[in-house]
Amino acid sequence: MPRFDSDPVFCALLQNGQTPDRGHYAIELQDFTHSEQRYLPNTAILATTLYDEHGGMVEVQDFAPRFERFGRKFRPVMLVRRIRLIAGSPRICIRLRPAYGYGAGKPGLTYGSNHIRYVCPDQVLRLTTNASVTAIVDEVPFVLEDDITLLLGPDESIHQPIPDVGREYFERTHDYWRNWVRYLGIPFEWQDEVIRSAITLKLSSYEDTGAIIAALTTSIPEAPGSQRNWDYRYCWLRDSYFVVNALNRLGATKTMEDYLQYIINTTANARGGRLLPVYRINGKADLEEREIPQLPGFRGMGPVRVGNQAYTQIQNDVYGASVLAAAHVFFDRRIANPGNEALFTRLEGLGELAYQHYQEPDAGLWEFRGIAGVHTFTAVMSWSGCQTLAHIAEHLGLQERAQHWYRRAAEMRQVIDANAWDEQRQTYVATFGGKHLDASLLLLRELGYLKADDPRFANTVTAIEKELRHGDFLYRYIREDDFGKPTNAFTICTFWYIDALTALGRREEARALFENVLRCRNPLGLLSEDVETDTRELWGNFPQTYSMVGLINSAMRLSKPWEGAY
Repeated sequence: MPRFDSDPVFCALLQNGQTPDRGHYAIELQDFTHSEQRYLPNTAILATTLYDEHGGMVEVQDFAPRFERFGRKFRPVMLVRRIRLIAGSPRICIRLRPAYGYGAGKPGLTYGSNHIRYVCPDQVLRLTTNASVTAIVDEVPFVLEDDITLLLGPDESIHQPIPDVGREYFERTHDYWRNWVRYLGIPFEWQDEVIRSAITLKLSSYEDTGAIIAALTTSIPEAPGSQRNWDYRYCWLRDSYFVVNALNRLGATKTMEDYLQYIINTTANARGGRLLPVYRINGKADLEEREIPQLPGFRGMGPVRVGNQAYTQIQNDVYGASVLAAAHVFFDRRIANPGNEALFTRLEGLGELAYQHYQEPDAGLWEFRGIAGVHTFTAVMSWSGCQTLAHIAEHLGLQERAQHWYRRAAEMRQVIDANAWDEQRQTYVATFGGKHLDASLLLLRELGYLKADDPRFANTVTAIEKELRHGDFLYRYIREDDFGKPTNAFTICTFWYIDALTALGRREEARALFENVLRCRNPLGLLSEDVETDTRELWGNFPQTYSMVGLINSAMRLSKPWEGAY
């Protein structure tokens, strides 16, 4: 709290049990036997049912309030927990132990008749509750005789009856999410899976600035003991393009409009016009990477990193990705403030940078730390941005500018084909003049560079599946990088492969692979960044927006049409 990229209040996932006196918030049922957990349908409200050996049952509802109030969105930085008595006479213990300084510090504590204040150097948290304050402070188990409400947030007083506040927040938040989902354009098949993915993507948007983070966690390893532990609580311009594209496909346009403002503000503040690949959610680039020695890491597999050194890298695809993310506002009639000539002029500056740098070596979308090359994906994303500018100019009636960008795109295509196509192997390759493949080449059709019936696309897909497919999953690449060879499959790459097979007419094979990935989700329907191909265990930061985007896109393409489906 108070932001995605803030010092974590609860960091037990990275503590590995070493500092049990801080960093977690537990509702413990005495004589506990088992539990069940689910989201309430079509909401972001989590319900956990706890059972004891005497027939007692307790339900814990967790949510962040979100609804319309006084003509604007009410979304306080607050976690609401409602503990509901379902059956019996269960005994519970509430252990609320915040931390600060990435697990290094334990807050000071003061309390009154209905609240507890946790005093950290940078903020004060207040728990307001109708439970016994003494029972919480001293962590004394007690018999749950009536429902309890726990409001954890800023150090602000609550002036209404606490159970009434909890009930109102619950009901209005429940209605908000149900109404939001009602207006999604979902496929006939896999509706629950797509709805859960869409809600997860919306939860990854920081609406105050429009930034979209890559994942909610830091330092969950990509594979056991791999040292591939990164902080993903920031906004990657490329990843965000894929997120807004998926949400727009579902009809959720507001996230895209908010993100466009983030791009405009970030571009305006860019030094020398150059864009970085990743920014904080406030648009700043102070992302110096450091390790946190006091946190042993997920299952003891450190290091835990804060910040991300990718912000120092050159990743030239960001210009094309930013143009593509903004392009929707020129063509989508649902947008409240459609794109105009002034916005187009801003985007032209990004197009010029795409054109200037598309042939230069960069770290690529996989963010190699010690390897640079002229990456085909970067060049094609840059080409797509320039081609899209031509379409926008034509749409606005700016024929001279349209012809300018068409000429630029045609020139870029000639260069790409001359350098990225391996005539001997009959496939596109990952870098100009290189021999390696990577899964981003599966996006050549998605980005409009090749048509599905172009033999070069089919040949490239065939080459990739021979080299990168492992069982039912796809690796992003198999070459050695700064940390050796990858040992887990990158989830989004499998979805890209599924989409490519669908485009080539191999739908039954694609459906089987899609169902296989769905079986890898956790019980709540969420996916992380990576999958261990033999055990199907999830690894990497979680939940990963890239992965949820892939699920939405593949479901939309594979589903039976609504017409005649039942």
